[in-house]
Amino acid sequence: MIPFAKGHGLGNDYIVIDGKDVPAPLTVPQIVRICDRNWGVGSDGILLKVPAWAGADFGMRILNPDGSEAEKSGNGLRIFAKYLWEHGHTKAPVFTVDTKGGRVECHCHVSDGHMNLVTVEMGTCTFVAPEIPMHGPAREVVRVPLQVGGEALLVTAVSVGNPHCVVFVDQLDEARCRALGPQIEHHPAFPNRTNVQFAKVMSRAQVDILIWERGAGYTLASGSSSSAVACAAVKNGFCDHGLVTVRMPGGALEIDVRADWSIRLKGPVEEVFTGTFARDLMDALKPL
Repeated sequence: MIPFAKGHGLGNDYIVIDGKDVPAPLTVPQIVRICDRNWGVGSDGILLKVPAWAGADFGMRILNPDGSEAEKSGNGLRIFAKYLWEHGHTKAPVFTVDTKGGRVECHCHVSDGHMNLVTVEMGTCTFVAPEIPMHGPAREVVRVPLQVGGEALLVTAVSVGNPHCVVFVDQLDEARCRALGPQIEHHPAFPNRTNVQFAKVMSRAQVDILIWERGAGYTLASGSSSSAVACAAVKNGFCDHGLVTVRMPGGALEIDVRADWSIRLKGPVEEVFTGTFARDLMDALKPL
């Protein structure tokens, strides 16, 4: 049987599995089945604990519910940090994690032996097209027209270790997010696909967003999306360097966009339950 823990960051939920408990590499159909909310455990993805490969204290792979792999996740990192702390993998409140999107530092805020708040150093952002990556000339992608669904959108593309496409709008519309999100995610301009955010600026220090997450679809919250939007808002002159509050349907995160474009994310995290895959699920996974 495979033990797991399930947690969420503002409603964005992940299953955490220790790679040493998995007898063989998970296949795409197995990942899809485990993440399915009707036929499996149900989640926005799987966080797989693996040995660090670039000198960090821990390593983490992020498997999307469609079987693809993500480079970085702010919510996933907070869930992973809480898992490491509360399940005895570390006694240090500060540690580093290797991700495909780069090494990050996690700071667990512990009070009376309990921890439900984590700060993550998310690295630095870039708006340069080849670094996102995005096809086209090697320019900064800020308020650039993108033809989507018969209309020209003005987009700002940014990488915070994974790719994002931000569309600033006057009003947020969930139906429009769900309709245009997958079209932007799979737009030929983005060779590795992209996460998508529709953003409404509320003040010099606050932005409200809706999220279409690459490989997961419409999502209640996202740490990397919040980081990307905060950086895009500063880059476009809508917000100032420093603290930017990003509000999502699942709740709010605090993003610190520094003058050198390095990013610090702070937000809550909760563990929902722990368990093991039952025999019936293990049997269903065998032929996949």
